[in-house]
Amino acid sequence: MTAQVPHILIVGGGYVGMYTAYGLSRAAKRGKIRVTVVDPRSVMTYQPFLPEAAAGSVEPRHVVVPLRKTLKGCRVITARVTRIDHARKVAKVMPEEGPEYELTYDHVVVALGSIARTLPIPGLAEQATGFKNVEEAIVLRNKVLDRLDVASSQSDPDLRKAALAFVFVGGGYAGVEAFAELEDMARYATRYYDNVKPADMRWVLVEATGRILPEVGEELGKYTVDELRKRNMDIRLETRLESCQKGRVVLSDGDEFDADTIVWTAGVKANPALASTNFPLDEKGRVRCQANLQIEGLSDAWSAGDNAAVPDLTSETGADCAPNAQHAVRQARRLAANILQAVDGQPPQDYKHKSAGSVASLGLHKGVAQLYGVKVKGFPAWLVHRGYHVSRIPTFNRKARVILDWSLALFFRREVVSLGSLHTPNEEFRRATGSEDRRRS
Repeated sequence: MTAQVPHILIVGGGYVGMYTAYGLSRAAKRGKIRVTVVDPRSVMTYQPFLPEAAAGSVEPRHVVVPLRKTLKGCRVITARVTRIDHARKVAKVMPEEGPEYELTYDHVVVALGSIARTLPIPGLAEQATGFKNVEEAIVLRNKVLDRLDVASSQSDPDLRKAALAFVFVGGGYAGVEAFAELEDMARYATRYYDNVKPADMRWVLVEATGRILPEVGEELGKYTVDELRKRNMDIRLETRLESCQKGRVVLSDGDEFDADTIVWTAGVKANPALASTNFPLDEKGRVRCQANLQIEGLSDAWSAGDNAAVPDLTSETGADCAPNAQHAVRQARRLAANILQAVDGQPPQDYKHKSAGSVASLGLHKGVAQLYGVKVKGFPAWLVHRGYHVSRIPTFNRKARVILDWSLALFFRREVVSLGSLHTPNEEFRRATGSEDRRRS
């Protein structure tokens, strides 16, 4: 009787899910294991490039990696896992269309990642947009350029001020990079408007703590604040967004003003779908893991990335690994190797990595970086940022396309076209249909 081939179920197709499956794909093609990846999206988004995609420096399609094309030898299911019953080794899968069904497995990898951490702020759900996927980056780019069009065509001073006010909440990587890149793009775009100047725009970054970009250190964080303020950008530290109903922004420092564009980038939290599993969770809702990436108390369940509390063996304080791409990618590679070792009956190895540092872009030709304790600013830091991330984006195909985007930008001016009709693609057709109906009646 032929032994059953072990089935590895990977729940989530983000950094951890995709890189783990990629590390297992060769064994899957040889028939040693079966690998299934389940995710509601058929692509993995390389999030560090979202600010550049929003600003038009990189084509949005080039920051997403198609799972089916990349994970050869693996099965990819576009659906949500609604529950994991590890006692039975069964996951319930809900596809976009059709009935829910069960999927059995031998090993499971929980790679659900994180979602935006929001607060019950009046008007936030109705007025703000997030910044975690490529769709949101495209929408935000369109919104900024559309507001420039509106302001240029509007004589009412109050409406112009609201159209040209852009508020970003959150001073971490996502918030600062998106804030800086989009201001840089909008500043460039104003040269094509005869009645909109850079000084007419109001860019406000709201941060509840006393510093931004804590990952790059206090010195570079202060440098970033100074550089952004030199660009006439308003940085509000130790300030909270109290309300944004109907676009009326109310800040905790007492300031109030109207803004058509509000972006929420105030951190992330573990995916709440983890509550539908019977795995041990910590106080932050993350799966508790051992250093070898096995879920505590289990030898056939694994996790890593944003949704996992993995001990940082390089920390002297007993902290967990930071929820960033640097750890997620390396954990995934260790995780794939550990699963193959477990399948072969060998003990898995611990994950250990000392952070190499952090890099951040502040717009075209501007950035900050701290690598192995060395602080870099300005143009050199911007080059380091691009070099590091192009080396990390998966597949040669995507690396080449991103580099080609950058190379073309050396010879052609930045594109500042808003594809606003993407928001309401059928509006013109509906108007035509409505007018046709009225004519008939």
